[in-house]
Order: sequence, then C-alpha cells, then structure tokens
Amino acid sequence: MGRDTIAEVITSIRNADMDKKRVVRITATNITENIVKILLREGFIENVRKHRENNKDFLVLTLRHRRNRNRKRPCRNLLNLKRISRPGLRIYSNYRQIPRILGGMGIVIISTSRGIMTDREARLERIGGEILCYIW
Repeated sequence: MGRDTIAEVITSIRNADMDKKRVVRITATNITENIVKILLREGFIENVRKHRENNKDFLVLTLRHRRNRNRKRPCRNLLNLKRISRPGLRIYSNYRQIPRILGGMGIVIISTSRGIMTDREARLERIGGEILCYIW
C-alpha cells in the first residue's frame, strides 16, 4: 500500500504548529516542494531550506507563530490545514466550482495539468484539477 505524502506533510506541519515548534523537517519530493513553495509565497511559513542526510533530501521549514502578549490565554494556531482529496477518494473541480475558503481569505491548493497552484491562479488561468488541501 502506498503512502500519502501530502497528508504526511500536512499532518507534520499541523502537529508542529499545535506544539508551537519553530522548525519542521519533512521529506522532499516534487509535490511537497511545490506545496511548500506555495506556503512560503502566501506567507504561512517563514523560511525553507533543503537538507541532505544519508542520501535523502529533507525540507526544513521555519514556521511563523503569533506572539502571545497575554500569557493567561492560550495562543491560537496560525495554520489550519485540511486534506481534501485522498488516495481513496479523489475530488476534482473545474475552475468555476473551486471553493472559496473564508470568502477568499484562505487558499485552496490544486493539482492541475500545469502544475500545483492556488485557487486564485487556477481561476485566472481558467483551469481546474484535483483539490489537494485547504489552508486558512
């Protein structure tokens, strides 16, 4: 049975964000690199660097956190990620039916025939594809 690398990346980032960790290490594949580039471009993470260890490539992500000035209240998470299409149930959409997350405040990552892109880019290029995940 194959592994769902996209779900592993999303879960690693979500768990590190809930644990208030600054650095996350994930395996580097073409899909994960494209997703991380989108997260970096949209401002959800601060920095990315590639690391090689034992002939395996890893991406080291630096997460962005909110500063909690009032220590009594718990700090809310900055990242909310949700996997949509999965190996057991693929979800496809044309460009007109791509959902808007929080009225356009969040982003949808879509795998299209022209590569992995955000919902805004897909609407501009008038191209649909597989909905990978929501981020808000």
